Amino acid sequence: MWAVRSSYPIRSHAPSRAGAAVADILVGADVPPTPSDIATWAIVLAAVACIVAQPFRLPEAVWAVAGAVLLLAGGLLPWQAALQAVAGGLDVYLFLIGMMLLSEVARREGVFDWLAGHAVDRAAGSPRRLFALVYAIGVVVTTFMSNDATAVVLTPAVIAATRAARVDPLPHLFACAMVANAASFVLPISNPANLVMHGAAMPPLGEWLARFALPSIASIGVTFAVLRWTQARRLGGACAARSEPSLLSPSGRTALAGIGVAAAGLLIASALDTPLGLPTFALGVLTVAAVVALRRAALMPVLAGVSWSVVPLVGGLFVLVAGVAQGGGTAWLADALRRGLEVSADQTAAVAGVVVAFASNLVNNLPAGLIASTAVAEAQAPARVVDALLIGVDLGPNLSVTGSLATILWLTALRREGLDVGFWQFLKVGALVMPPALLAALAARLLF
Repeated sequence: MWAVRSSYPIRSHAPSRAGAAVADILVGADVPPTPSDIATWAIVLAAVACIVAQPFRLPEAVWAVAGAVLLLAGGLLPWQAALQAVAGGLDVYLFLIGMMLLSEVARREGVFDWLAGHAVDRAAGSPRRLFALVYAIGVVVTTFMSNDATAVVLTPAVIAATRAARVDPLPHLFACAMVANAASFVLPISNPANLVMHGAAMPPLGEWLARFALPSIASIGVTFAVLRWTQARRLGGACAARSEPSLLSPSGRTALAGIGVAAAGLLIASALDTPLGLPTFALGVLTVAAVVALRRAALMPVLAGVSWSVVPLVGGLFVLVAGVAQGGGTAWLADALRRGLEVSADQTAAVAGVVVAFASNLVNNLPAGLIASTAVAEAQAPARVVDALLIGVDLGPNLSVTGSLATILWLTALRREGLDVGFWQFLKVGALVMPPALLAALAARLLF
């Protein structure tokens, strides 16, 4: 297990000093930065800003790799440290590739369109029921295939379903985007950020469920209730039924079976405390091979549909975080955590979770998670602090479209279909939905 020790020494203090934990987390250590530290932070922040804003419409990976190259070219990060950072992400790369292969073959074989079509049938003319069914499918897809799969493949299917049902697509699309984050800590495989936060020391499945079952229920339930309330006016009226029922082809059934086998295999791997990257990759390759062989189709179209740029994006982020560590950033945060823990472990966990939740919307949750994971390892923070940070990293991005890779992918999927959701339009909903869900999930983890 990595440096997460529940036996971290915490001194007893009077209740009047409990509020000092907040100041310790927010202020941190009084260590003046050097010019190289300032240059490192400037490059990292500029790279992250470009990843979020995508100037010149260049892919996010371009900016992550460019920032990493600048750190190396400026002598701000030794190349050995950069290589070590890239190599340390191997399990994450394999996990992402495996999940993207499973998602792409399922998309091509119509699995998600089939699920969305059945949701329209089950809605029986009620947009409210359709909204609930879309949300429920999103919970299942996120839980067993990751939040990125929900954003990439379920979103186009939901757009098609709402067009067939002749209803306002926006409430159902908000359901896709927000359930992708709200359900992303049900299992370790539900969000790549979970692998980032825990690295090779992922808790066994039983321990994970004991720590995150109640927070997940709170997150999913509160997100649904508040989102459903915000969309009440748009969910009025009735929806049409599909004119023709969809059938899943033999290759589609093979893809669906492959997803089921992959989900079961990953649950077993998680229960055995085995790294998830290699099993995910192997099961994704086997599922694609089975479908291609059954259809006697070409492999290249499947591979061409995978967003391979996600791999250098994550690799570049690992290097940028190594630069932050080299520039003293993670040591500063680790010292802030230590000082907060001396006052109150629970308040430090709560404050850290809230801070990282909002910070994820400023710098994206992957770099926020990478920085947080390094800081808690240095601080030897107890498990409850790590869990609060993970909840913040996973759920915080429901505030804005810039919060997570999944939400950015969701927005890209909308634009491909001729739809768009503006930053402020999303923020108006996210500002109502995210905070109560975050507080409920943190309370469920820290109070029970």
